[in-house]
Amino acid sequence: METTTELSPIECSLLEGQIVDALKTVFDPEIPINIYEMGLIYDITVMPSGLAHLRMTLTSPGCPAAQSLPAEIEQKTRSVAGISDVKLDLVWEPTWNLDMMSDEAKLELGLL
Repeated sequence: METTTELSPIECSLLEGQIVDALKTVFDPEIPINIYEMGLIYDITVMPSGLAHLRMTLTSPGCPAAQSLPAEIEQKTRSVAGISDVKLDLVWEPTWNLDMMSDEAKLELGLL
């Protein structure tokens, strides 16, 4: 895709799906579950310009991966063809909890 032209809503949606796939390769260092299934990604929006806007959280403000995880998420998002830039917002509201994990992640951890 050329970044000089505006992306259609369908292209934006497809890129959002590709970002999800890329983020499923990023794992929490303490729990063997990818960060998407853990529910750490609150929102992914791709703008027609190719800018990807992500809202995410960490399991806690003192998370040992607080420095490395956001950078890895940005790098994985930038690696998706068609993404021109990334804006990552690290938020603490709503506070992450086990209920935000997918059923697949809960099964993996024996919580279901």
